[in-house]
Amino acid sequence: MTPNPLREMTATTPTCLWNDSADPEELRWSLDQGAVGATCNPVIAHTVIETHLQEWQPRIAQLIGQRPHATEDDIAWAAVEALSIAAAALLRPAFDRHQGRNGRLSVQTDPRLFRDPRAIVEQAKRFNALAPNIIVKIPATHAGITAIEEATALGISINATVSFTLPQAIAVAEAVERGLDRRTAAGLDVSPMGPVCTIMVGRLDDWLKVTMERDGIVTDPANLEWAGVAVFKKAYALFLERGYRVRLLSAAFRNHLHWSELIGGDVVISPPCGWQKRFAASDIEVKTRISTPVDRAIVDDLQRRFADFRRAYDADGLRVDEFDTFAPTRRTLRQFLGAGDDLRRLVRNIMLPNPDTTR
Repeated sequence: MTPNPLREMTATTPTCLWNDSADPEELRWSLDQGAVGATCNPVIAHTVIETHLQEWQPRIAQLIGQRPHATEDDIAWAAVEALSIAAAALLRPAFDRHQGRNGRLSVQTDPRLFRDPRAIVEQAKRFNALAPNIIVKIPATHAGITAIEEATALGISINATVSFTLPQAIAVAEAVERGLDRRTAAGLDVSPMGPVCTIMVGRLDDWLKVTMERDGIVTDPANLEWAGVAVFKKAYALFLERGYRVRLLSAAFRNHLHWSELIGGDVVISPPCGWQKRFAASDIEVKTRISTPVDRAIVDDLQRRFADFRRAYDADGLRVDEFDTFAPTRRTLRQFLGAGDDLRRLVRNIMLPNPDTTR
């Protein structure tokens, strides 16, 4: 049998695989590789529904018929919830097997709420009630850090998203610790919870490449493929040192380093199914690399040339009130907001077909 490095990783190391989509076909394939989680966000939801529109168009039409006073926004979120519930059901066996630490389906809160902690928490409560194995994605924005603590104190497992930097990861971990401590002080059990903190490693790399072109910086372009990995590895070592109870999750894959360099850690990797298939067919050796530092010369070069890498890599590089203005945060929120608009537009075309093109 041809070796499958992805399946070997899930079978022989503590590194967990989550599928970066709630598409049922992709999730089933990923589960066969040993996946124990999945995610949904506005980009993913729109992609899945548009890809399977023949299936989803009558379902959305049915939702519209059942809810005569609902807005297109209401219907869009109802579709996201239906997609999430179905994916959560596929993950339920892993959830039971792992006693809550894995087997969860991430549902992302509305990115339009990124400045409103109360609204984020209210939506987190709604999503948490969809299925026993939901984990709620909350952005690591200024307001999001407050919401993460509050949601955790309510017993909601969170997945911090829109996160690219060591300062964000630390702020998330500290917020989770405060929430868990509050819950424990109230005499409530925190052992079934499974919080994670995403570092969108590839999106940090993306931004440095944009900066390099914009500012005319000359450096070895290969160094930029290591930026997100360097931040992730530094965060992992610090999390171990401080004993934080939240796991790190690697997302936004752009190259195999975002997987291969993190093998062996008690972390989650969450690649899209396409990347998983590439990893499974590769000849990458499955061995522990999480504790191997990124070449010091690469880190020094990135720190010297890129102010935003210094902000991302240094523990004190960003204040919490600066999270919202960090360029990768703004870029990612804008993409998520745009995907939400795309999903609402799709629903609108079913709710209110264009009379110029229909009979």
